[in-house]
Parts: sequence; C-alpha cells; structure tokens
Amino acid sequence: MAVDWSPVFISMKTASLSIFITFFLGLIVAWGLVKIKNDMIKIVLDGIFTLPIVLPPTVVGFFLLYIFGVRGPIGSFFLDFFAVKIAFSWPATVIAAVVMSFPLMYRSSRGAFEQVDSNLLDAGRTLGMSEWKIFWKVLFANALPGIISGGILAYARGLGEFGATAMLAGNIAGQTRTLPMAVYSEVAAGNMGDAFNYVIVIVIISFIAIFIMDFVSIRREKQWK
Repeated sequence: MAVDWSPVFISMKTASLSIFITFFLGLIVAWGLVKIKNDMIKIVLDGIFTLPIVLPPTVVGFFLLYIFGVRGPIGSFFLDFFAVKIAFSWPATVIAAVVMSFPLMYRSSRGAFEQVDSNLLDAGRTLGMSEWKIFWKVLFANALPGIISGGILAYARGLGEFGATAMLAGNIAGQTRTLPMAVYSEVAAGNMGDAFNYVIVIVIISFIAIFIMDFVSIRREKQWK
C-alpha cells in the first residue's frame, strides 16, 4: 500500500505559515514587554504569554476549541458573518501551531533583547534615531542570533504540534492530518511501516532545525571572539 504523503505537505504548509505569524508576533510582544518598566505587569504578562508551553497541549486545545468552535465567540462570529467554520479546518491547524510555538519565539526574542547593551540604544537616541530605527538597526541586529534560534525552535514546535491540533482541528485525512496525527493514526491502525516513514521525516526535519540553530550560534560566537 502506497504511503499517503499529504500529512507531510500539510505539516510543512502549516509550519511555514505559523512561523511567519509567530516570528513577527513574538518580536513585537517581546519588544513591548522589554520596554515595560513595571515589574509586576511584566511578571503577569510573561506568565500569560508563556502559559501555552507549560499547560498540557490538550488543555490549550480545549481553550482554543472553546474560543474558535462554532459556539465560541470568535468561531460563531466567523460562521455567522462570513460562513467560515474555523474549527476542524486547515486554518485551525495554523492557529494551534501559532499558539503552541509562540512562547518559544517570544521568550527567545525577549532573552536576546535583554542581553543587548542598553548603552547602544541610548547612543542611537543621542544620534537622533527614531525608536523604530533603533529597534531594527541596533536592537534587532545585535539580538539576531537569539531571534533566529527562537524562530527555528518555534518552527520545529509548530511542525510537531499534536495535542492542541487534535482538539481544535481534528484528524481529517487530506485536510488537517499533520505528521504527528498521521503517526498516531497509523500506529492505531497497526500500520507500523507507514508510521515509521512519517517518524523518519519528522526526525530528519527536527535534526536539520537543530543543526541550523547550532551552526548559527557557533558562527556568531566565533565572530565575537
């Protein structure tokens, strides 16, 4: 029996779109949080933004289903006004991947931003640079290795997302069946050979992601030395 490679394409498509959203969202949120002076507000917001990676994925999926389901506030709005059902559709896989991978992008970016010498930012201000230019030319440029590492980790996390995706998007063949869902389905059906093929693909992609992250870190460290 030929292996159905649609989960590979669905996962790649989902992970690619989710990292595009997560990358910029994580940067903006991390930058905004770094600029907040009130420590208590920082702690509360950091807890909220980090929560998805601490909670069990099925719990996150439950909240997403409650929000984006046909009776949820956002899900019912899209269904009533645009005739678009979010839950158990491909966009639901993207939403689940974004929510679950966001904390990695956010925390990596925040950590990278906080390691940049504040004197460099002040120097940019004395030169008359706008805050937006300081962000891109100074802060972002110096924090780039950490940001790239966060992006790679977020991409890999989105690619391997299972629990929240199962709750919000389901396991519909050819539509929402991602690689982790495909592995689960094939094992449940006793098709260990097909499950092994999917596992190999996930392992290869994950290893490439780790390799790129380490390569960037080593190159950056050598440049500093």
